[in-house]
Amino acid sequence: MTDTINTLKSRRSCKKFDGRPVAEEQLNIIIDAGMYAPTGMGRQSPIMVAVQDEETISRLSRMNASIMGSDTDPFYGAATVIIVLADKNIPTYLYDGSLVMGNLMNAAEALGVQSCWIHRAKEEFESAEGKALLKQWGIEGDYEGIGHCVLGYGEKAPLKPRKDNYIYRV
Repeated sequence: MTDTINTLKSRRSCKKFDGRPVAEEQLNIIIDAGMYAPTGMGRQSPIMVAVQDEETISRLSRMNASIMGSDTDPFYGAATVIIVLADKNIPTYLYDGSLVMGNLMNAAEALGVQSCWIHRAKEEFESAEGKALLKQWGIEGDYEGIGHCVLGYGEKAPLKPRKDNYIYRV
């Protein structure tokens, strides 16, 4: 089996990070993989915001937790977050952004970096506070939050057996 297939089969979400940020060289490779995700008609609707600033991650974590009615850290202590947003004016934006998220997580796995997809980016960046952050970062346009790819080092969730009716052949 190829290394690529092994990576795809071994990637699991991490829900307990040790707080170390991803090294710049690894982060650049992961981001680059995200940039090469397929997009509908090659329109490249997604954008990514890489965050390693502790204060910004804390703010995003608080916003995200508030949406789900919690006061725990939904980022599980990750010190690196890549926010994926996509241009809502492009019909395939949701799929495009989802493929970017997949590429980010699979590239991280290939480099020995753990990851997890954290939802609620849509609600975060629809809020006044989220819109203010986008403006502060110089992001203009009609973008929807697709997800947060939290990255770092820690414990991956164990492999769950695949369900019996996963595939139907016709």
